[in-house]
Amino acid sequence: MFAARRFTTAIPRVVAGRQAASFHSTRPAFVQVGDAIPDLEVLVENSPGNKVNLAKELQGKGLIVGVPAAFSPACSSTHVPGYISHPKLKDAGKVFVVAVNDPFVMKAWAESLDPEGKSGVRFLGDPSGKFTEALDLTFDSTAIFGNKRSKRYALVAENGKVKEVYVEPDNTGVNVSAANKVLG
Repeated sequence: MFAARRFTTAIPRVVAGRQAASFHSTRPAFVQVGDAIPDLEVLVENSPGNKVNLAKELQGKGLIVGVPAAFSPACSSTHVPGYISHPKLKDAGKVFVVAVNDPFVMKAWAESLDPEGKSGVRFLGDPSGKFTEALDLTFDSTAIFGNKRSKRYALVAENGKVKEVYVEPDNTGVNVSAANKVLG
């Protein structure tokens, strides 16, 4: 199972002109180059019974595009369509769009963005958010979506490992993880 890495930082305190005991804070570090793709049976495609394990699927070349929500404006108008229509999409290997949504919503979204399925992009739901949590790419979007959601990201994978990481610094923007930046 995938274990998130942690950084520990010692912050010295100065009391009455001398250094006191160090204070340690720990913060999670999101997925990094070289990490294994989480080996989990929690992603679903088209129906709850159709489990997809990306650690097994991505033994060759591939790409995972993480989005905050199916049918949301930026996801539907620019981010995912940018990948679907990109001329270098076929060179990326297997391509998956993952969102903290149920499989029925993801299926309907796939049909709305790629009605004939010609792009080969597969849309996966992460209903429990466990895959996204394993990558340490969740953020609290309760005010907008009602729960924790995925940061917007793209991960280039090869042989079950993360080769390149593109995570939006503001969680939801479409810049760093845009198809033209990831695919060239």
